[in-house]
Amino acid sequence: MLCRAVRRQMLAAHDPALPFRKIAPLMRAADITFVNLESPFSDHGSYYGHGLIFHAPPDAIAGLTLANVAIASTANNHSRDCGPPGVEFTIAWLRAHGIVALGTSVSPSRTHEGVILARHRVRFGFLGYTFDQQNGNWHDIDTRIAMIDIPTMCRDVAGLRKRADVVIVSMHDGIEYMPKPAQAQIAFAHAAIDAGATLVIGHHPHVIQPSEEYRGGLIFYSLGNLVFDQYQRQETQHGELAEISFLGPAILATHIIPVRITPTGPELEVAARN
Repeated sequence: MLCRAVRRQMLAAHDPALPFRKIAPLMRAADITFVNLESPFSDHGSYYGHGLIFHAPPDAIAGLTLANVAIASTANNHSRDCGPPGVEFTIAWLRAHGIVALGTSVSPSRTHEGVILARHRVRFGFLGYTFDQQNGNWHDIDTRIAMIDIPTMCRDVAGLRKRADVVIVSMHDGIEYMPKPAQAQIAFAHAAIDAGATLVIGHHPHVIQPSEEYRGGLIFYSLGNLVFDQYQRQETQHGELAEISFLGPAILATHIIPVRITPTGPELEVAARN
């Protein structure tokens, strides 16, 4: 999330990349760095809808490029906070800076295609889904944003599996601040693995939830916050970076790196666990 108090810290430091300064070296070392982008970019000031609205100014892209982010999930409950123009601008702005948007598209016909990134002769396919597009605004649905639907997701995974060696599914779902995954998260993640995915990465609860090994696949139900300004709860001030190593199409090792969220950005905790 690149607005609110996070943005105020950027302005105070005259540094739009400030939130990622402390963790960028670690993130840059990865072959593929994935994040959930909770705030759409917009080059205009008119917001859309009601309730809690997130809006990132264009220059905040500097932090993502500093951290060498390759792919960002833009399918979440703030996808439409800047309206249809915000959806389109975010996709284009990311692309202009070498970052692929996941889970949203410029055309409904491409929403469920997925994204393939090749590294070391391995094709990594990504799909992204959200339970909500804009804070419970259900009066209309933008079909350019992939909604959570298990049968649809299973077809998407099976189709992408024909073109990719590894399928990774991004899941924006769950109940905020709950330490354990909801049944809906578990059902969706299990179905993704059953359909052929190797890895499921969850976000939305804002707190760390357990991971699970399931039928040869790996599920992170929630890695907690990374760049955020939720200081009212102790548990929202901690998150995790998941470093996944592959040998060909198989997961070789997993390294979980704890981070502590501070007003000037996340920093690595003293200890890391495997």
